[in-house]
Amino acid sequence: MSTILIIGGYGYTGKLLAKHLLAQTDYDVIIAGRNAERAQTFADELNSPRAKATRADAADPASLRPALQNADLCLVAAPVTSLNPETVIRTCIEAEVDYLDIQYSFTKLNILNSHAGEIKQKNLCFVTEAGYHPGLPSALIRYAASKMDCIESAKTAGYLNMGGGLPYTEAVDELMEGFKDYQAQVFKNGAWTKSSSWDMQKFDFGPELGTRTCYSMFFEELRGLPEMYPTLKETGFYISGSNWFTDAIITPIAFIGLKVAPRRSIRPLGRLLWWGMMNLSRPPYRVALKVQAKGQLNGRQVEIQARCEHEDGYELTAIPVVAFLMQYNKVRRPGLHLMGHLAEPVQLFKDMERMGVQMMTIFE
Repeated sequence: MSTILIIGGYGYTGKLLAKHLLAQTDYDVIIAGRNAERAQTFADELNSPRAKATRADAADPASLRPALQNADLCLVAAPVTSLNPETVIRTCIEAEVDYLDIQYSFTKLNILNSHAGEIKQKNLCFVTEAGYHPGLPSALIRYAASKMDCIESAKTAGYLNMGGGLPYTEAVDELMEGFKDYQAQVFKNGAWTKSSSWDMQKFDFGPELGTRTCYSMFFEELRGLPEMYPTLKETGFYISGSNWFTDAIITPIAFIGLKVAPRRSIRPLGRLLWWGMMNLSRPPYRVALKVQAKGQLNGRQVEIQARCEHEDGYELTAIPVVAFLMQYNKVRRPGLHLMGHLAEPVQLFKDMERMGVQMMTIFE
């Protein structure tokens, strides 16, 4: 693989992906989007002979097909709210081009699963759910498992405090889309709880961030972990609150509004939630992810805690994707995969640390 087409390449996250890919890899990148002028302007800003631009409307196969002719992999950085996943997926299959997305969407997952047989038959590699979360929770659990002879419990938790005036992007719309299908089950005592159930636990994010109350949130990447590790009896993902007003007032309003008017309420409720996160949160501004894992090593009980963090949540979405693409040619195999399952976790976090993500691992 030598050329990556970035759909949404001049968006906020797309720009970060392009910059890191040019800095960290030998891949050529093609900046793509509906506006050819904006794509070319950003490609010129990159000031690299490996950066080109093209027009590609992800909702229009006629414009997408020619853009894919010069690509080995299509990296979908545009939010799912701004495109038709079926169109992009179907066109990539027909063009016989590998695919990777950073979107969080149950609808998209269902579409990909419906094409899984054809993807594998055509010897294509499709990777989904890449980025911070989903993406890193299962990779961090696998990282902890690699340090043990057998893993028995692994709980992950995310801390999200993105104050400080970060811009509103369509990625927030995608977050609101995810709230419509919100599930919160966890794996306890060797079985999944009901999808309508939820759990609450406290996690220590270190001396600077402190101990936070976190609430369970389900990602599809967690479902396959008990099969990967038969000794695993407890796992799940938990997310911390932002600030008391956003958690207690704005978030419940958002959930109710999405139930009442699921389409019309996404943007206004997203802006309300973003306002609360940007204006009511207090420093330190960090995005963090940790795992608390227990298991056996050399015949004794051990506990491993590992944490990664960055001051910019958009960076902590882009950096894991680029770190994964740095190992892509080694781990690539035909079929449909979740990034957190396909990535080699030790190398992934090593490369993320080299790219500016703070990492910490504690053995007890």
